[in-house]
Amino acid sequence: MFLNLETIPPFYKHYVKLVEQPDVLVALRISGYRTMELIHFIPEEKQDFRYADGKWSIREVLCHMLDAERIFAYRALRFARNDKTDLPGFDEVEYANNLNATSRSLRKIGDEMQHLRNATVDLFESFSAEMMTRKGTANKNELSVVAMGNVIAGHETHHCKILQERYLSIG
Repeated sequence: MFLNLETIPPFYKHYVKLVEQPDVLVALRISGYRTMELIHFIPEEKQDFRYADGKWSIREVLCHMLDAERIFAYRALRFARNDKTDLPGFDEVEYANNLNATSRSLRKIGDEMQHLRNATVDLFESFSAEMMTRKGTANKNELSVVAMGNVIAGHETHHCKILQERYLSIG
């Protein structure tokens, strides 16, 4: 299922523009694979590195990515099931303040990300073509199921670029 960029609300466009593959399932697989490559590249001694005061650590960024994927996939599920309930946004700062990231190793976070991505791909594979076109409202933005999949892949790509460029100086 392919996506029309014109249907993406402004708040999410930046993420979706980062998705290189037009097929959402391919995009999810590729972004997940690239994230796993990046995690294996991060030295343990850098897991708590922050590139500036007040910025999240590497582990916190990765845990934020987990939280966001879960929320976005849940939204896609609700939309696919034709649930017309307006869904609220989430406070990423409050979530970040409660991540418990320092008690989790990079390896454990990476394993969790791989399991979650596999579950997300399984979820999107379960949707029919018609379900992929269904829409719902989250955080006052109307999005389709396929758009939510692209938001997941694009959000992940966005944060991986930040990790590469600002945290690891490999961008």
